[in-house]
Amino acid sequence: MDILSDVIAVTRTGQPRSHKHEWRAPWSQEFGEVPGAAGFHVVLRGSCWLVQPGRPAVELREGDVVLLPRSPGHTLTDRPPGGEPQATGSQTVSLCGAYELDPARVHPLLLTLPETIHLPARLGIDLRLAVELLSAELTDPGLGSAALVPALLESLLVYILRTWFDTDECTTGWAVALRDPVVADALHAMHEDPAQPWTVAKLAAEAGLSRAPFARRFTAAVGQPPLTYLTWWRMTVASQLLRETSLPLAVIAGKAGYLSEFAFAAAFKRQFGLPPGRYRRSAFGPSDGGVHEQETDQ
Repeated sequence: MDILSDVIAVTRTGQPRSHKHEWRAPWSQEFGEVPGAAGFHVVLRGSCWLVQPGRPAVELREGDVVLLPRSPGHTLTDRPPGGEPQATGSQTVSLCGAYELDPARVHPLLLTLPETIHLPARLGIDLRLAVELLSAELTDPGLGSAALVPALLESLLVYILRTWFDTDECTTGWAVALRDPVVADALHAMHEDPAQPWTVAKLAAEAGLSRAPFARRFTAAVGQPPLTYLTWWRMTVASQLLRETSLPLAVIAGKAGYLSEFAFAAAFKRQFGLPPGRYRRSAFGPSDGGVHEQETDQ
């Protein structure tokens, strides 16, 4: 299983949003905080500065990409604070947008990302190609653009994160976990088959290490013990199935590694604050006939 693909699949919700801006100096544009979203900017032409309260201003040049994983309030402008403006009439074109994230299912990988990820244009040929394709669709829309643009935006997010994890600056958090073959093997095993009755000993054997050293290594890299992460992942997978399918609760419980529907319901309520049946109805609405079934809200 591809951990990064799993992370994005369970976290995102709705369609990514984007807008192409064209500015001529002098200019400045404020962007408010967007809770529950990850914001991004791509400089398609010219240059500008990213200004955030309490942080050094960042110069963005043509082809640069910046991801703001928690979408804080910030400003794009033609000059650094206290600096000289660009020549009057100088043009800057940028693509700005946001990815909606489900706050109840945000993966720890995304939570450990830095406040600002700046990727200069020189990094990642795949990232540059994604930017060029997206820019072309937005500049000259054609047949199928309505389907292509959201797909390209989602591809851009994958390329941004992949490029970031390949940089020398990315040396903490989940970058360590994904680069550590022992931890990565255990994560892949859990993601590939969350219903398996995993124990620390079984996961350690899967990763080729004895139990105690494995548990210490996994916890240090991931930030939580193996079985704590496993439970979180199982519940996250279950919540996705509840929101996106009409599978019976008993089937979802089995896919989450629970033989008993009642044990599954209790574990689910501990994590999400709602029993699974009510959680599902809150997503689909009471009139959706596709998800009604005989169940109790344990």
